Amino acid sequence: MDPTPSGVPSLQLFALAGQNVLITGATRGIGAACALALAQAGASICVVQRPPSPGVEPNMDTVNSIRALGVNTQVVYCDLNNLDSVRELFPKALELMGGSIHILVNCAGIQRRSPSVDFPEKDWDDVLDVNLKSVWLISQAAGQHMVPLRRGKIINFCSLLTFQGGLTVPAYAAAKGALGQLTKALSNEWSQHNVQVNGICPGYIATDMNERLLADPIRLRQISERIPAGRWGSPGDFAGPVVFLASGASQYVCGELLVVDGGWMGR
Repeated sequence: MDPTPSGVPSLQLFALAGQNVLITGATRGIGAACALALAQAGASICVVQRPPSPGVEPNMDTVNSIRALGVNTQVVYCDLNNLDSVRELFPKALELMGGSIHILVNCAGIQRRSPSVDFPEKDWDDVLDVNLKSVWLISQAAGQHMVPLRRGKIINFCSLLTFQGGLTVPAYAAAKGALGQLTKALSNEWSQHNVQVNGICPGYIATDMNERLLADPIRLRQISERIPAGRWGSPGDFAGPVVFLASGASQYVCGELLVVDGGWMGR
């Protein structure tokens, strides 16, 4: 592995000028905040978006916000629940980005809630395909590109349920637990090739994925009282961590699962 650059002002270690990013899940929430932060740090961005339904305009809010910065921004359409489409994603993005991708951020995810005794098999398959298998396929393609070039960063968005079981979310817990192990497995193989693979584990964040919890006054109170920081997280809380893990500042950080949870796991 290459050493952390020496003789560089510390703030410059976080600069991403000349870097190309491929990011999933960036149309809203945490992913949108991460895409914008990476662009503000100087990177060019390729946003993965679900193909729009006929007659429906795609959500271009993130893309437009980044383009307003004067940053090169591309869009590649892919339904992450369609594994054949997922297998074509990285080559398409690579072409759009001029043949080079330096940073992959796997932030897309879906949630299905139901008691385990009633949990539908289709929901299980959908969650595992989007939250785990698509990440594996995209990461494998990224590794095939990055390893021979001896450079690259892969950031997987895991969860508190990488460590805990949760309630009525067996598929999500299974996928995120496995994703933590996948992150470590890829790091073990690719760190020697100067490709750093790490994860970010969000705590309870006020996003669309948690709207059912936010709408349940009892669960909202129970969760809020347990967070030492005294508040739920917001997407903006991930701007710093994602830039850190995407940059030269984290050169010797490998296989880490960075928990961003307001202290939840420390209680």
